Amino acid sequence: MSEALVNKVAESGLISFDLEEYYPKGEIRTFDLKDYLFMGLILKEKDFRAALLAIDWETYRDANVALTCSADAIIPMWAYMLVASYLQPVAKTVVFGDEQKLISTLLLKNLDAVNGEEYTDKRVVVKGCGDLSIPETAYVEITNKLRPFAKSIMYGEPCSTVPIFKKKG
Repeated sequence: MSEALVNKVAESGLISFDLEEYYPKGEIRTFDLKDYLFMGLILKEKDFRAALLAIDWETYRDANVALTCSADAIIPMWAYMLVASYLQPVAKTVVFGDEQKLISTLLLKNLDAVNGEEYTDKRVVVKGCGDLSIPETAYVEITNKLRPFAKSIMYGEPCSTVPIFKKKG
């Protein structure tokens, strides 16, 4: 008679931490000021204000919005503030930067809600691959959050991990 198969991963007591669970939910949009530059170089205040008045801001309702200028132009700070003042009442979130900066900011905000004490003396594996591209900042943040509490932190999958931290003693 053959021996029963034993799932060593299940018996190991490892806790898998999936950063994808903290990935921002909802629509992500970008508002790019380059579309409002005169000759692709300068922002004319009067024209810019008129253009903003003509925008249907409801199209940004409940969206997470990255506010940026992808052109190589000098944009006065008030221009970003003005756009933010239009977006704030309708958008879920407005962040200065590109889409990656927005995702990173929202992901870090979501990770802020993690209670590190819940992982006291636990062996944690931070999941290393999945369907979504997780920014490096999230891996650094969760390491900072868990290290004071966890018994050990690993990266990867429970069947194949890279050790990151192990509490002495």
